[in-house]
Amino acid sequence: MLGRPPQGRFQIVVRNPSGTPLVIRNDPLLDDGTPMPTRYWLLDGDVALAVSRLEAGGGVRRAEAAVDPDELQRAHDRYRAERDAALPDGWTGHKPSAGVGGTRRGVKCLHAHYAWFLAGGPDPIGRWVHERVRP
Repeated sequence: MLGRPPQGRFQIVVRNPSGTPLVIRNDPLLDDGTPMPTRYWLLDGDVALAVSRLEAGGGVRRAEAAVDPDELQRAHDRYRAERDAALPDGWTGHKPSAGVGGTRRGVKCLHAHYAWFLAGGPDPIGRWVHERVRP
């Protein structure tokens, strides 16, 4: 799907009804040790296109305005904690930072929030996207 070999390990965590991958969960580090901040990745082209259209229509600002900022910050904190818990034991190198999609606060990418939500993450932005875009 990438058109090249992946640079890190991942697991398919959600499939669409036809069985093709919808969401993957990336390891927190690429094979060369580079931090990978985006833990969940939306793969399905039709769903990604629908989310892109939502973003293009001002969805990032609308979603951020619709969600309690404290709830959003807690989501970022949970995402970061889950990703950090997957780091190798004793890892002393650089590690991914920030929360969903690599942002510290607010909303950067509806795709990343939605992917985590579809994988079972308690993400209020992902929930907001889901109410507007369903796979």
